[in-house]
This record gives sequence, structure tokens and C-alpha cells, in this order.
Amino acid sequence: MIKEPGVGGIVDHMTSGRELLYIGGYTPDTGGTGPGLTVVRRGADDTLEVVAETPASGPSFLALHPRLPVLYAALEREEGGVAAYSADPEGPVLLADGASGGSYPCHLAVDPAGAWLAVTNYGDGTLALYRLGDTGLLTGRPVPFHHEGHGPDPARQAEPHAHQAVFGPDGVLYVTDLGTDEVRRYVLGAAGPAPHPEGPVRLKPGSGPRHMVHLGGRWFVGCELDGTVAVYDEEWRELARTPASHRTGVPNQVSHVQASGDGRHLYVANRGPDTIGVFAVGPAGGGDPLTQVAEVGSGGLWPRHFALAGERMYVANQRSDDVAAFVLREGVPVPTGESLAIGSPSCVLALPI
Repeated sequence: MIKEPGVGGIVDHMTSGRELLYIGGYTPDTGGTGPGLTVVRRGADDTLEVVAETPASGPSFLALHPRLPVLYAALEREEGGVAAYSADPEGPVLLADGASGGSYPCHLAVDPAGAWLAVTNYGDGTLALYRLGDTGLLTGRPVPFHHEGHGPDPARQAEPHAHQAVFGPDGVLYVTDLGTDEVRRYVLGAAGPAPHPEGPVRLKPGSGPRHMVHLGGRWFVGCELDGTVAVYDEEWRELARTPASHRTGVPNQVSHVQASGDGRHLYVANRGPDTIGVFAVGPAGGGDPLTQVAEVGSGGLWPRHFALAGERMYVANQRSDDVAAFVLREGVPVPTGESLAIGSPSCVLALPI
């Protein structure tokens, strides 16, 4: 299904609130209870108000085009799927949909130039790349990159599981593979995408890399299976590895990792302990790269994702069906006492206005 996106940017429509949230999650046909895509506005009185709901099939992860009012969703179902919507604050409208190139896609990302959309398929480990047209819509068929291999955990690592795509500052596309304990690399040249000539980077066996962020010449990788955050230099030499949570008595499955806008703090979502770990980021070239300064409750159960917007944090608690709001004080999330009831939320995008 294809429609042409309308004209005008997102900010043209956002003049009455202070922040706009796009929230995706699991729907009844994908094992959840959510409505699809939900638009939420935080008004001048600091209350959260649902503005619109748009039906979608398991939009478990969302991404925005860097320049155009286009919102992309990974449709996490067995046969896979990806969709493009108008980023309309009054309710996203489907513009185009297509194949994800694999099964159970769980993440997608747009390159900074807005030319490529990368989709990671957890089910079979396939990475798929779509070329984007001038209007931000998908063009042609996805270019798939299959993978092989496994890790030492027979339950979680019997096969590849591509999890996150990150366009690095060097122009290389990096893809975490939880199933093979690798960071796969791809180059996007004039002839199209291709595997990096040096191949993937191999990380600690059994660690299960999930989400990562590049900051200050280093890579900070959240590892789901061993519950740690690992730090690597530009040559992918491990500099440090630290527990993402210090809560005891419950296994930790790290989910999302994100840095503060000023680069002083790293935040890690911990599923099981149901906390947000707060780490001070040390200077490059010496000292401890990460020092935990706080660990706070996520405001619900199973924090799968969170978003930062100025001095605010919004946490998608998948198993308690809510998005919890926090205010950042000296970099530490403090609950505002407000949460929004949304079924099975798995991703939240926050836009300050």
C-alpha cells in the first residue's frame, strides 16, 4: 500500500504542547495487548494525553526520518514487515509497507543522510536494507544479508539473531548479533551495500550483544545474556566490562542503552531487576570508562526501551502495560509520579517542542 506523504515538517503541527511521544508495541496478533501506534502529548500542565491511536501489527520499534515527516515501524511478526507512516501529531497515516527481508524484525534505523533504512530481523538473523526515495518512502525490494553461526548458549544462541543497526560516524553500518556474539559490519558504497571487507567483530562468547551507542570515540555495548555493559575502542578492543545492575537475586536481561545529550551519562535498561542504571562516562584515554552513580526503579515491569527528551525520560515497561515519566536531576532519573497506561509498549520516541 502506497500513498504520498504530505508537505510540511513535524514542528508545523506541534505548537500547543511541550513534548510529543510516538509509542509502539505488541498487538493482540503479535502476543501483546497494545493498539498499534499511539501518539501522546505532554502539555503545559505536565500531564500526558493520548492524542491518537493508529492500528498496526506489532510495531515493536520505531524510527524517524532525519529530515522528512516520515515515521518507520518494524512489524515484529513471523513473516516480518516494515511500514512507513506520516509523522502526523494528530495520528500517523500509513504511506507504504513492505517486507522486512526476514522474520520477526525487532529494530530499524535510518542513516543520517536519509538514503537507507536498515531493518534487523531477530528471527532468522537477516539484515535488510531499503533505499529511500526523495519522499522518504521505500523504493524497490530490500537488499538482504543473511548470516550464519551460533554462540555457546543453546537456548538463545542456536542461530544468528540480528538485533540493532547503528550507522557509525565512520559511515559503516554496525549490527549487533545476539546469537553469534558479533557486531557485523557493512559498507554503503556507490554500488550499494556490501559486507565489510574485514568481516564482523567478535565479542565475548555468551555475552549476547543487544543495543549499543557510540560516544567519545568508544562503543558502549549492552549485553543481554550476561547482564553487562562492555566498552570498546575504535579498534574494537575491550576496555572495560561492568554489571549493568547491582540488584541481586534476579537475572538481568539488558535491553536499551542510550547516552545523555551532553555525553556525561550512560543509561541502561535492566529487565528482571526492572531498573534504569545510571553511569558516569569517564574521559577517553584514561581512568574508568563507566562508573555507576545510581540505579532507580523503572516505574513498572520489564523496561524494554526508553527515550530522552531534554530533562525528561520516558520508559516503556512492556509487562506492566505502562510508560513511566521521569525528570532528570543532575543526570539521575526521578519519578514524576505519572505514567500512561498503554498495552505492551516496546518503544517510545520523544520529541521536545
